[in-house]
Amino acid sequence: MDWKSAMSGFKAYLMLERSLSANSIQAYLSDVEKLAVFVESRDNKTVATQVNFDLLRLFIFQLNDMGIGERSQARIISGIRAFYKYLMLENLINDDPSEMLEGPKLGRKIPEVLSFEEINAMIETIDMSMPQGHRNRAILETLYACGLRVSELIELKISNYYPDIGFVKVIGKNNKERIVPIGEAAIKHIQLYLDHERSAKYISKGFENYVFLNRRGKKLTRVMVFYIIKDAAVRAGITKTISPHTFRHSFATHLVEGGADLRAVQEMLGHESITTTEIYTHLDNQYLRDTIMSFHPRNQK
Repeated sequence: MDWKSAMSGFKAYLMLERSLSANSIQAYLSDVEKLAVFVESRDNKTVATQVNFDLLRLFIFQLNDMGIGERSQARIISGIRAFYKYLMLENLINDDPSEMLEGPKLGRKIPEVLSFEEINAMIETIDMSMPQGHRNRAILETLYACGLRVSELIELKISNYYPDIGFVKVIGKNNKERIVPIGEAAIKHIQLYLDHERSAKYISKGFENYVFLNRRGKKLTRVMVFYIIKDAAVRAGITKTISPHTFRHSFATHLVEGGADLRAVQEMLGHESITTTEIYTHLDNQYLRDTIMSFHPRNQK
């Protein structure tokens, strides 16, 4: 099987069986394309099903020589492993050459987190007397109240919003649904937005069910939410590197530091693995010291 045919089948597998997004599929195909270019540069007769472990190792060595970062290398290796897993599932190869392939050892990257006071400061910068003020306040409140991804926020539907029982239904990665609690502050400001801004707005056909709309009556873009948050950060005098995801990190960190069960936080964030959620157990040194000094038996008087 030539590279083109193998990649075409792999694309169909990612789309139909793994239900990945278009962006994720493109990333996987790009990783395999890099391998195909490398292999064909050495021997244009070698096809995907003939690649062995030694050839894969040479490919990784080349990535390193090219100065490609460790995280990028790890992502490429992940794509290649998924590709050969597909070939195994289709019985196109008998042995997986990527099985013993080792990527760079990555340390966990601690995400930027806002304090509760910083979150409040940003929210308070929103002038609700201005056009889109109620909407922008509701956006920040919802991001922090629910820990949503920005893609989940802009896709939030009125039909999935249940303020009477305090929940929203979220469509997450790979179209997986989850139910997330939403607090009273967020509900209050969503209602203000629905009553005072959205109800008076012309809504474009096909967008009637989206909660958050732009000035043209269509759903918001990810970039627009980014701009709203960056502007609030500047107005609040916050110099940290901030994005919509910072609110998600802050939501999770504040819950864990407050004593929330990690499994519950995992469910609310929509993480498949608990190890992904564990990154939010990071605590600053002073917090750790205060905890030990307060609760260790040897420190009790």
